[in-house]
Amino acid sequence: MRIRIVDAFTATPFRGNPAGVVVLDEFPEAEWMQRVAAEVNLSETAFVHPVGDDFALRWFTPAVEVALCGHATLATAHVLGRDKASFHTLSGVLTAVSGGDGWYTLDFPTAPLTPVPAPPWLAEVLGAEVGEVHHTGPNTDDLLVELADEATVRGLRPDFATLARVENRGVVVTAPAAEAGDYDFVSRFFGAAAGVAEDPVTGSAHTALAPFWSARLGGRTSLVGYQASPRGGYVRVELAGERTHLTGQAVTVVDGELYA
Repeated sequence: MRIRIVDAFTATPFRGNPAGVVVLDEFPEAEWMQRVAAEVNLSETAFVHPVGDDFALRWFTPAVEVALCGHATLATAHVLGRDKASFHTLSGVLTAVSGGDGWYTLDFPTAPLTPVPAPPWLAEVLGAEVGEVHHTGPNTDDLLVELADEATVRGLRPDFATLARVENRGVVVTAPAAEAGDYDFVSRFFGAAAGVAEDPVTGSAHTALAPFWSARLGGRTSLVGYQASPRGGYVRVELAGERTHLTGQAVTVVDGELYA
């Protein structure tokens, strides 16, 4: 069967976040999909099949199945090439709409933010003083951590071995942009517990970053985030109450055959 690797949240090959995409007639056993995701060894591999006029969609890291993934949904929409696609997922029905210009907008549930005390190990594991901490569940189940500034976010060298034992899906660190420009805030995502030490561009995390930064930037509902991983990528966000719209581009870099 056919498998593609698509770089999402970028229009430039080898930037953004790569995802595997496998289009099926129906879902096979979860164990097989997990093995394929481990073989592909990207932060997410998407498996999709048609259901009437819609699609069923699941996502697997090399280690686990996840409830919500942005970049692999964007990659899937790019592969399907439809003006609009609706996906039935563990996080409800998600849609992807093509702007006809290479951009796709995803409609995702906004993550509720619950302030929580900073875990006593957090500052030491990250190697930086932490500010406010929020839990972003239930679909994402991350810790969202505010840091002092953009330079701190970019300069982190966390203890991945300890992060792999965190009960949450991942830890999102964020700060405002150092200066006015192409983006309003920066972030990085560490998902060692889910088998992804650092995710290049995490669309689902922006369902929490959008309300977090909207509240701190004068109530603005249209923002741009830059995920400052080594590959890097931009996510346009539009906060619409209980829904968050994520907009980005994608480019196919591998189109091949899966034989197993």
